[in-house]
Amino acid sequence: MTTQQLNKYLGNIDLYLLDQILKENVDPKSKILDAGCGEGRNLIYFLNHGFDVYGMDQNEEAIRMLQFIIGSNYSHYTKDRFQIGKLSKLSYNDDEFDYIICSAVLHFAQSENHFWQMIRELNRVLQPNGTLFIRMASDIGLQGHESLSDGRYSLPDGSQRFLITEGMISTFINDYNYTRIEPVKTVNVENQRCMTTLVLKKK
Repeated sequence: MTTQQLNKYLGNIDLYLLDQILKENVDPKSKILDAGCGEGRNLIYFLNHGFDVYGMDQNEEAIRMLQFIIGSNYSHYTKDRFQIGKLSKLSYNDDEFDYIICSAVLHFAQSENHFWQMIRELNRVLQPNGTLFIRMASDIGLQGHESLSDGRYSLPDGSQRFLITEGMISTFINDYNYTRIEPVKTVNVENQRCMTTLVLKKK
């Protein structure tokens, strides 16, 4: 298989999400939401394999591009599955999804309150025994970051991000009644930023 064929098959999927697919941790019968889907880089594999998928993002241009991709290549999916919206106020019903992807989104929270608003909404629309896949910036193992305010930091790479902490992960798991499907994994990128992956099951 060529690189182009592989890209068409998988898209630019998050490697840690691909890891879950290869481990068969995503049930083909799952109803999936990509919360903060952008142009759909994490959806291509699922679209190619007929999963019941939905996506939302607050970026109008990204959603228009995704809807164009859907119309051009996946006409058996309706475009209204992919909507403009905010994580802090999702337009879905309670307990609607079996699997939620939220990759490289939550570190754009503007404050701790905003972060927990988004977490509450993700939790609300995920059904019991459902899986929540989160990848976001964290302070785990990171040095040289400077506090700005309310959970946001200036990072050595020059960006400004909301960072999840080990304490916040424990609070989330305990207060919202989740269990770890896998150990919490963090990648340190030359001490410029750290990205943490959570794969959690809702009880």
